[in-house]
Amino acid sequence: MTEMTTVPATTKVMPVGGGDSDLPHIIIVGGGAGGLELATRLGDKLGRDRWWRKKSAQISLIERSRTHVWKPLLHEIAAGSMDTAQHEIEYQAQGYWHGFKFRYGEMTGIDRKKQLVYLAATYDEDGREITPVRSFRYDILVIAIGCVGNDFGTPGVKEHAIMLDTPEQAERFNRRLINACVRAYAQEGPIRPGQLDVAIIGAGATGTELAAELHQTARGVVAFGLDKIDPENDIKITLIEAAPRILPALPERIANAVAETLRKLKVDIRAGSRVTAVTAEGVKLADGAFIPSELVVWAAGVKGPDVLGKLDGLEVSRSNQLIVTDTLQTTRDPNIFALGDSAYLVPKGASTPIPPRAQAAHQEASHLYTEIQRKLKSEPLRPFHYRDFGSLVSLGEYSTVGNLMGFIVGRNFFIEGLFARLMYRSLYKMHEMALHGPWKVALDTLSRSLTRRTEPVVKLH
Repeated sequence: MTEMTTVPATTKVMPVGGGDSDLPHIIIVGGGAGGLELATRLGDKLGRDRWWRKKSAQISLIERSRTHVWKPLLHEIAAGSMDTAQHEIEYQAQGYWHGFKFRYGEMTGIDRKKQLVYLAATYDEDGREITPVRSFRYDILVIAIGCVGNDFGTPGVKEHAIMLDTPEQAERFNRRLINACVRAYAQEGPIRPGQLDVAIIGAGATGTELAAELHQTARGVVAFGLDKIDPENDIKITLIEAAPRILPALPERIANAVAETLRKLKVDIRAGSRVTAVTAEGVKLADGAFIPSELVVWAAGVKGPDVLGKLDGLEVSRSNQLIVTDTLQTTRDPNIFALGDSAYLVPKGASTPIPPRAQAAHQEASHLYTEIQRKLKSEPLRPFHYRDFGSLVSLGEYSTVGNLMGFIVGRNFFIEGLFARLMYRSLYKMHEMALHGPWKVALDTLSRSLTRRTEPVVKLH
């Protein structure tokens, strides 16, 4: 049974865009890859006055964070191989430049009859209120809050493991890794077994990419004067997967190539191993084995955030994602859409839903950009068709492997090496292009390249 969040009677109802209350209000909740791209494009098209046309809609983006980082980069933040400050985007500034309003806060529920979105109050680190409990009226609502890690109720995960759902969690793990290395270097006694070992639970794309990045950056941290630590003997990375092989959602040839590279890096791969508990000392497996590790990352399984099951009766899947029709409208309200990892859509003729990938969110955002304009004109909406362009897995400086689908040569083909790495980086550049345009992306890329030459190759604080 679904429930609607109880909202205090004193909740303020705010017109989304200020004084133009006669214009349609379009609210996008969630500033991830799909949500921010959609807000930016709709803001440019509908949300600002131009000399040749007037503003035709109020566009608003609701997000509980103040900055955006492309989620596929989180493993690099966790490993310390990427400086967050160089890649994050401030929502307030993006909205100012692209014709949408940024509303800081976390969605707690909706009222479909009144067409309201409710936001929790926000507070600073001293407990002082920044924004009060509020609500905003909408004519069209798009839910794009993504997904979160699913611990499947495994004991000890919340207490002893770190998930990689947000940049803050990735940075927290990186600080824990650096502090562990400094602590081991400064202590009088020898390094204990498992003291610097890392256990990564879940060998999907995030887990496998993190394993390779950690192998490289851990050695980079040690190289900056922590010579008491022997990275070959004192730092061990274990990759744990319940499925029979790593990367179970990707073609077997990719998985085999990635596994071969990881084994060359001496990453201990434990496929077919189910985790039963995580403790302060390590990870317990169903077969009775124990993996000593004081640094644990949980990257196994995803689900929709709890709030998706509390949205005034909207239908959700077993994984707590919003079930949508082929037009990306929720099944019980045609004025509410969902995209990206928040949406659950099984394409016609398929047996599985569209996977939680950045390319899916990008395609859905592009589709809704045109279809929302059609809805405003009362034109019939067209169905969304997902195109799988393949999969790429980056193992840092060591390798990149993947497959591209037949849109180039009429069939799937396997790629690796430099070409695969360029294709992988191009995915991020496509995201940046959608947000900034070619000139700013070119300048930012040049700036990052120059800055990289004057800074350590890994983060040391």
